[in-house]
Amino acid sequence: MLSRADLHSLKALLELALEPGAWRSVAELAAAQRLPAPMLEQLLLRLRRAGLVEARRGRHGGYRLARPPAEIALQEVLAALTSGERGGRPAMAATGEEAAGEVVTRALQRRLEAALQRELARITLEELLYDLRSSRAALSAEGGLLLG
Repeated sequence: MLSRADLHSLKALLELALEPGAWRSVAELAAAQRLPAPMLEQLLLRLRRAGLVEARRGRHGGYRLARPPAEIALQEVLAALTSGERGGRPAMAATGEEAAGEVVTRALQRRLEAALQRELARITLEELLYDLRSSRAALSAEGGLLLG
């Protein structure tokens, strides 16, 4: 369902969300998430064009979130990466001889796609950040308690 680029972009955005105001270099983000820096930079450029991250040049530059994590929906992230590629195949015109199973299958696919889009619009980067922190807390040596 999610492409490799989608997953890499979400990892980078989560890394930025851990320190929302901090500028992070591509090299730093790539190292933290074990991603190839050139590919990550291309993804960050797409996210910048979509207004999801800000970029600053220079020694203390890099990337940071353009908005709070609670204001960034997954649907917006995925749309920024695909630029209209996501959305499935164009609808085929029904013919009088079309099998009932094909009609039902197409209708089901449309309903599932609509449900997926509603869910992606609902889930925010903040929720993924919460999941990440919860996972880290569960794995911490301090018995599952993570403050901050």
